[in-house]
Amino acid sequence: MTFLNVLAVLVTISIYGLLSYYVGYTGWNWLKSSKLPQHKKGYVTVMVLLSTAYFLGSLLSFLPLEIIGAYWFVVIGYSLILFPAANIVVYILKKKNIKNGTFWTGIGVIGFFFFILVYGSINAWNPIVRTYDITVEKSAEVKELQILMVSDLHLGPIVGEKHIQRMVEIADDVKPDIILIAGDIIDDNVDPFIEKEMGKHLEKMNAPLGVYAIPGNHDYYGDDLLEIESEMEQTGLTFLLDETESINNDFYIVGRKDLTDTNRETAEELVEELDKTKPIIMLDHQPVELDEASASGVDVILSGHTHRGQLAPANIITSMIYENDWGYLKKENLHSFVSSGFGTWGPPLRIGSRSEVMVINVTFK
Repeated sequence: MTFLNVLAVLVTISIYGLLSYYVGYTGWNWLKSSKLPQHKKGYVTVMVLLSTAYFLGSLLSFLPLEIIGAYWFVVIGYSLILFPAANIVVYILKKKNIKNGTFWTGIGVIGFFFFILVYGSINAWNPIVRTYDITVEKSAEVKELQILMVSDLHLGPIVGEKHIQRMVEIADDVKPDIILIAGDIIDDNVDPFIEKEMGKHLEKMNAPLGVYAIPGNHDYYGDDLLEIESEMEQTGLTFLLDETESINNDFYIVGRKDLTDTNRETAEELVEELDKTKPIIMLDHQPVELDEASASGVDVILSGHTHRGQLAPANIITSMIYENDWGYLKKENLHSFVSSGFGTWGPPLRIGSRSEVMVINVTFK
């Protein structure tokens, strides 16, 4: 590890420590304004445990601690917005000589976090089906094609069999012609997928024209991409790594490696040998290089990755980074779709986004 990397880690830890102290200190001041029991040593111990829970959980491979730590990250994030606003409210209430203003403001903040926990969990575990209708200006033997597209499953310790079953039930209900999975199937490491035998649930996903998938950045992190490919193929799913499939010699499915892969081919290289008079549907996990895809003759591009920020107001940031960070965008002849994802990364919470499946009805001309 280089000096700059060490410095970056130390700065990150320092900032995180200061933020945790800020949240803990503010909480203690609120506690002192109430008639609730006050045990400083116990309070400090709890704050230290919360602040270190994620790292201890990762080190000890103890999932409950990791989950608690992930929720604590959410608390810190929203505290940076809430606490300054709450301090202003308390200041105003004191100026107006309103008694117990600090206490009731704190209760309001706690109520907000309770709302985040409940509403965010509902959004995370109750997927919605969003339907789109588009026309591709190319001819095909099949005049209409119904695509079911999902992304960002993040299958692992948190997102598991029950959530896969929800996806299977949606697919059974929609009965699409083809199913396309736009990356981040695994959450960093394939071991939980294998240990919990999630493949036997995933293999229930089927469609007449097949099920195709590509990797996302998280599928690379465990250094087990080839093992993931093997597990996916065993479920009957076709895993595409810079590869192209001709569907009934009628249209193409092009599956790209993730942007993080240094050996990834360009869009132009991938479609170079294809018959451009036929429809080309591309899977590319991160919604980038739309101009390149359009110039190469791609008609539909399907992506994920952004989670639509997962927790608002992070969606503002994703909208600034990506030309299309969520939903549908038509760019000349290119139809771009970006899903907010089916699973979650970190805490199983969604605010300002929703676990979703996209159903895309394509008409060919």
